[in-house]
Order: sequence, then structure tokens, then C-alpha cells
Amino acid sequence: MDSSPPDVDVDVDALIEVTAEVFAVNGRLLREGDWLSGHAGLTSARWQVAGLLLDGPSTVARLARERGLRRQAVQQTVDRLRAEGVLTTRPNPQDQRSPLVELTPAGRQALDGLRPLEQRWLEHLAGGIPPQDLHIALSVLRRLRDNLDARPVLEPDAGQQPS
Repeated sequence: MDSSPPDVDVDVDALIEVTAEVFAVNGRLLREGDWLSGHAGLTSARWQVAGLLLDGPSTVARLARERGLRRQAVQQTVDRLRAEGVLTTRPNPQDQRSPLVELTPAGRQALDGLRPLEQRWLEHLAGGIPPQDLHIALSVLRRLRDNLDARPVLEPDAGQQPS
């Protein structure tokens, strides 16, 4: 039985524009996130990692998968946050080689202190965008992420040189 997806018309030009726009928005989110999180002594990268721990402890590998980042990059961020007293680690009863990372009380307080500013920022970002458009955007971005996760990066054809 063929499990490949049905043929779908792909508007490559639109996808190129979506990709370029995602990169542009990401750059701006990181820049503004650095400004916003700076109020709590964090950066966007540190805020992203710490914020994932609001719901409870996790492993570095799980945090990296959630954000689509390299495990080593997340480990470096965790090490910095631990040195700053934002995070701590403890043994993982399910995997002794992969400790659990969790927020310290000071880390939780820093994130809690950002919430009012973050709320105003998000309200500004969403200004003029109907909620249903945000839900459609979220659905499309999740499907793109799933497609990226389901398939390795394509290798160029042998003998084909990049331009």
C-alpha cells in the first residue's frame, strides 16, 4: 500500500515568500524578544528555554526538540541559565544520563515579572489580525514543521554544484 501523500499542487513561489517572511518575522521576534526579556536579565534564547519549563521539568534533548534547535546549543543556554541561578538540574529517574532541568524560584519570578509586559506586547502584535487568521497561520506553520520533521533535508543530486 502506498503511504505517500496525494499529489497536491504546490505554489512554490508562495512557499518561498512564506519562508522568507517567517525568517524576517523570526529576526524581528528575536530582536524585540531580546529587548523585552532584557527587563528580566534574559535574552530571547534564554527566555525561550526558560519559558518551556513553566509547565515543569524537562530534559535538554526534549527542550531542543520542542524548539527545533541543536541539543548542544540548548545545553549551552541551560548552562548559562544555571550559572545565573535561573535553572537547576536534578537526577532524572528515567534516564541517569539526561538530568531534568527546572526553573529555580528566582527563574520563575523573573518569568512571572515579564508577563504583564509580554501581554501588552502580544496584544500589540495581534492588533488588527482577526483571531481566525491567527488560527489558520498556526495550523499552516504546524503542518510545515511536521513536514520538516518527517523528512530529512534533501541532498543535492550527485554532480550538481550549488550556484
